Amino acid sequence: MFSSILSAVVLGMDAYLVQVEVDLSDGLPQFSMVGDLSPEVREAADRVRTALRNTGISFPPKRVTVNLSPAHIRKEGTRFDLPVAAGLLAALRVIPKASVENIMMVGEIGLNGAVRPVNGVLQTVMLAKEMGCSHCIIPKDNVEEGASLPGISVIGIRSLQELLECLLSPSYMEKQRESLRVWQPKVSEYSVDFKEINGQMAARRAAEIAAAGMHNFLMIGSPGAGKTMIAKRIPTILPLLTLEESLEISKVYSACGMLLDQEGLVRARPFRAPHHTISANALAGGGRKIQPGEISLATRGVLFLDELPEFSRNVLEVLRQPMEEGEVVISRTNGKYQFPAHFQLIAAMNPCRCGFYPDRQRCSCLPGEVSRYIRKISWPLLDRIDICTEVSRVEYGELSQKMKNESSSQIRLRVEAAHKIQKERYAGCSWQFNARLPAAALERFCRLEPKEEQLMETAFEKMNLSARAYHRIIRVARTIADLDGESRIRDEHLLEAIGYRQVDQKYWEG
Repeated sequence: MFSSILSAVVLGMDAYLVQVEVDLSDGLPQFSMVGDLSPEVREAADRVRTALRNTGISFPPKRVTVNLSPAHIRKEGTRFDLPVAAGLLAALRVIPKASVENIMMVGEIGLNGAVRPVNGVLQTVMLAKEMGCSHCIIPKDNVEEGASLPGISVIGIRSLQELLECLLSPSYMEKQRESLRVWQPKVSEYSVDFKEINGQMAARRAAEIAAAGMHNFLMIGSPGAGKTMIAKRIPTILPLLTLEESLEISKVYSACGMLLDQEGLVRARPFRAPHHTISANALAGGGRKIQPGEISLATRGVLFLDELPEFSRNVLEVLRQPMEEGEVVISRTNGKYQFPAHFQLIAAMNPCRCGFYPDRQRCSCLPGEVSRYIRKISWPLLDRIDICTEVSRVEYGELSQKMKNESSSQIRLRVEAAHKIQKERYAGCSWQFNARLPAAALERFCRLEPKEEQLMETAFEKMNLSARAYHRIIRVARTIADLDGESRIRDEHLLEAIGYRQVDQKYWEG
């Protein structure tokens, strides 16, 4: 007696088809599973056998062989419990074999027969749709993410008993079919707003430019100046997510099992703020079971690193390639994993360990101590940050006055207008924002007039800029021009962009 069920394994960000083949034959009672399996997959034999018995299905003393094909792909997790159980039911002729044809299923089974949620359901449903499956049976707790894709019937079940009823009764299966979750971006009701920040006009302007072009942004200033307040408010001025961006983010969160409390797909831009004790694997991804890290969890959103020099040096250096390439590539002996890294880095730091340099009335750090603290941030990493600005101490008059500041919604209108200009300009390209504009395309999209060329030549020589820093100044100037509604980059745009490179010159070379 033989049966075959479709399932899928999620490795990294992608789902791969797995054929669960079950064979029952005469011989000594034995339950063997083959096909490059992790220990938790092999344990499915005990879980499924006990769950079937507790559901009221007798298990005959037969030799059971379960093969998860293809054998060269590593199978991990508890997601194969449900297809193994369905394959046994079909092999035992409790359900007809025709009832499981063209159906993909995943799910963990408890000893009492309850079906529990698993990771990577969104990728599984996407694969089932691509394979042309008629139905996809998943745990009930995963239906919010599973029912977010049109074009495939998704059925959520809570127990093995419900699985039996679905496969034995087409009418019951149709009744259990989940309705499509219509995706809409979430107009988040943020608890913070830019209007709460008094003063800091230069830092507010820099934050707006960073949001408009999705530029990496570093703030340097004394403790209590408002760096963290500004960083936490940057998501409030970013445009709403598109469906394509939401799918990209949701695949990352689904692979980590973080969509259970979401309303289907992710509807708001991520804001991730890991502590400075984070490890390199937790930031970039990896571990014993390869999973995305904070870099990928922040894709299409903000990765905020507060107290930047307190992060270990090897952790910070992990950021360099993802910031440049827009992806994280993790290579292991059993394969290569790719995770998205289209994040905007926002960082904040003090200028010295006590935090008050260069105010020598309050700073007691020796010059060597200041230099060692500052140089924890390597120049190659700093070179990848487009905008660097000082956040000065707020004066009492600015704090005590009830000022009418611009709200986040007002700033967002200008940012959205700049994003629209960029998307129209780069239509058909592999990038959407000025921050991702390749150096080879600068001549086409950021052509400078002779006057501006002369200005950049002078800045390049006097500031001893690298080629990367030169290109980043032009990208920032392009964003400033977009905010002003200008079709070409003018000298005032370049001067402002150059100003955002002078702060790093002051601290790292001064």
